[in-house]
Amino acid sequence: MKTTIIGFPRVGSLRELKFASEKYFRKEITAQELQDTAKTLRNTHWNLQKTSGITWIPTNDFSFYDNMLDTAVLLNAVPERYRALALSELDTYFAMARGYQGAEGDVKALAMKKWFNTNYHYMVPEIDDTTKICLSGEKPFTEYQEAKAAGVNAKPVLIGAFTFLKLARFTGKKSASDYVESTAQAYCNYLKKLSELGSEWAEFDEPYLVKDLSAEDIALFTGLYQKILSQKGNVKVLLQTYFGDVRDCYQEIVSLDLDGIGLDFIEGKQTLQLVQQNGFPKDKVLFAGVVNGKNIWRNHYEKTTNLLQELTKYSSQIVLNTSCSLLHVPYTLRHETKLNENYKKHFSFAEEKLNELAELANIIDSASPEETPAYQKNKALFTEERFCENKGVQEKVAALTEKDFVRLPEFSEREKIQHKVLNLPLLPTTTIGSFPQTKEVRVNRAAFRKGEITEEQYVAFNKKKIADCVALQEEIGLDVLVHGEY
Repeated sequence: MKTTIIGFPRVGSLRELKFASEKYFRKEITAQELQDTAKTLRNTHWNLQKTSGITWIPTNDFSFYDNMLDTAVLLNAVPERYRALALSELDTYFAMARGYQGAEGDVKALAMKKWFNTNYHYMVPEIDDTTKICLSGEKPFTEYQEAKAAGVNAKPVLIGAFTFLKLARFTGKKSASDYVESTAQAYCNYLKKLSELGSEWAEFDEPYLVKDLSAEDIALFTGLYQKILSQKGNVKVLLQTYFGDVRDCYQEIVSLDLDGIGLDFIEGKQTLQLVQQNGFPKDKVLFAGVVNGKNIWRNHYEKTTNLLQELTKYSSQIVLNTSCSLLHVPYTLRHETKLNENYKKHFSFAEEKLNELAELANIIDSASPEETPAYQKNKALFTEERFCENKGVQEKVAALTEKDFVRLPEFSEREKIQHKVLNLPLLPTTTIGSFPQTKEVRVNRAAFRKGEITEEQYVAFNKKKIADCVALQEEIGLDVLVHGEY
């Protein structure tokens, strides 16, 4: 059975990209040195996947900052205030990501929002009435060629047109519907370029499809993809969803001229049910998200093989996939040298999940899956009790019903109670979260880590910082105080 993943962590096993980027911001290395680090990391990650036996390896999942920002730049959605700085392409990108204050001007970064139900955040693309959406960049094509030159069976990945338009901020009178034609054409040109380069597959990520969709949303989605797919040429198009199921638009998705559909069988509560009740098109490949891309636990092979055996009733073409990008889990267990082995053997980070996909593929392809060594070893692991397990908590979770997910009392009642207790003004002020971790805080933490100060000294220092942080907020007159998260 073939395998793939939606994306891989780009930071590096020892956070090489983070440190290189910070050096670049401090002007300690050149742009070329930063690009060289990025290229080395990409090749390392591709080769790791290749060695692990991944069939189709994603490209363009790498980013210096954020894939949504990358997509905005690719589609020419760069607000004029950043263009006016007349910086290099890389520095314009970073100005959008983190702001710019220097000789060329003073601009704030684009707004940042939470990426669905993850702890990741994305930069919100800005589109005004003068924005000309068009294909304007080479990043996906350059990285595809890089991978191809390295002997990698590459699968270029891009945020889909629907998700891009739904998450963008429209600052003028125009809305998403006004950009359907230009956006669809940009994606058509993207596919044309991939076809010229010889790419077999193109993946469009559409996580917005798992949200509650209106009739207008579905019309926007189908309108975009009917136009895009009409010009797909020789490239096979994979529509990839994640972070839930697509109950609102399953029929519309399977009716499109797609070559592959990626479904989340981990967080998608109704995904299996949708396939069972509606079937799956014989002419399409099912990219089954069965390895959890968000948690750090080993995959339970018995449950996964049972699921896959059920899916073979509905599709003869199945590719093993992650439920979402592995961007959301730590890189590798290799560097967890201080972690007790009794805990460690239950963990699976990004690198280990590649091996899980390979093992699952071999198990499924075996004449007797249950008798394979990998299956037996995994089964034995899940018969053990995890040291971190709490039976009381597990029993409570197992006893949960649908009514437990309905928050009571209703908001209108909670609002009255909160107002009475807290007596906040109509528009309370707060900083929301963390205060910047100062040099002194980092020095204190390093000293504790090195054993130069006691735990009592370390805690006392942090308590003093928290007290100072709260006092400052009181002095300023904020309504809702935070502890600074020191």
